[in-house]
Amino acid sequence: MNSFMKDYLKKFIPVTFAVKTSDGVETIGDGKPEFTVTFNKEISKKDLLTSTSLALGEAYIHGDIELDRDLYEVLDMFTGNMDKFTTDKSALKKLIFTSMSKKNQKQEVSSHYDIGNDFYKLWLDETMSYSCGYFKNPDDTLYQAQINKVDHILDKLYLEKGMTLLDIGCGWGFLLTRAAERFGVKGYGITLSQEQYDKFNEDIQKKGLQDLLEVHLMDYRDLDKSGLSFDRVVSVGMLEHVGRGNYDLFLKNINAVLKPKGLMLLHYISALEEHEGDPFIKKYIFPGGVIPSLREIVDLLPNYKFYTLDIESLRRHYNRTLLCWRDNFNKVKDTVIETKGEEFTRMWELYLTACAATFHNGVIDLHQILFSKGVNNDLPMTRIV
Repeated sequence: MNSFMKDYLKKFIPVTFAVKTSDGVETIGDGKPEFTVTFNKEISKKDLLTSTSLALGEAYIHGDIELDRDLYEVLDMFTGNMDKFTTDKSALKKLIFTSMSKKNQKQEVSSHYDIGNDFYKLWLDETMSYSCGYFKNPDDTLYQAQINKVDHILDKLYLEKGMTLLDIGCGWGFLLTRAAERFGVKGYGITLSQEQYDKFNEDIQKKGLQDLLEVHLMDYRDLDKSGLSFDRVVSVGMLEHVGRGNYDLFLKNINAVLKPKGLMLLHYISALEEHEGDPFIKKYIFPGGVIPSLREIVDLLPNYKFYTLDIESLRRHYNRTLLCWRDNFNKVKDTVIETKGEEFTRMWELYLTACAATFHNGVIDLHQILFSKGVNNDLPMTRIV
């Protein structure tokens, strides 16, 4: 292995590891190697200097590199050093900074969520929840954790029968269905995904909840002029698609439909500091996706007299959720390969595994922010556990 590659990898891999090439095996570091990476094909210096994550990620997808140890265990050793990765923002400008127009963002959302309901059914739990679970007990299953998560959110919103609840980015509809069945609230879901809309609409009819639930293909930016009004608003895992520069617009639209004293719960992947996003994730998984920092969202709330009532981190819960998804995914890997191909399967496995490692290392976080529109003195004085 050439000296550039050795020095490059040593910058962010803090453990001893071995490299296997056509020239033989070489140990980098002192002591026994934690793992061996086999280079079936050399990665170019240009690609590495353009983007570490993109170069290594694509090499893994194409089978150009292989590991002799569990992928999560290896990634967990160095994802905490992602700040040492190389990213040429100038060369990747079109990838990193995409248009935030309605048309483009709808295409970006569809590229991920409209892969096919059958694909997601393979490895998500029965609730079809594609967001962080809440593991209240050590032996909670993924299914139980997703029910826990939704109930945790609904309890924070202090719902009562007859209230109206808007879910921005409602997914396949489990949260609103649960709210209608538990509390008798009237739910209104919006999504940009045709696949999610179709399934949720079908489930509403099957469950006979037409009087309580409705779902619409709708952009959050259309709420402002919709004339709609809600007692409660929730958004789970959608803010990551809004884009930096549109957060104030997002809150403006919430303000337009949330009643005075109303509550909003915002559940989203967050970051300690502002960052443009990872090139690999942007190219292959979430085009246009940006993770907001906690502070930049909290800083905007006073603009609309939104009073922050509670902030909770579920970072470690998302790590465990992702590992559950990865385990489920690996169990159906052969089916995915048959329907989607080998490279798609390796890409998706890498995505789920890398995200689990980044949550574990605190590179990203998950926060729930609860706030009220104006002062609300009618709520209980004690916190929901």
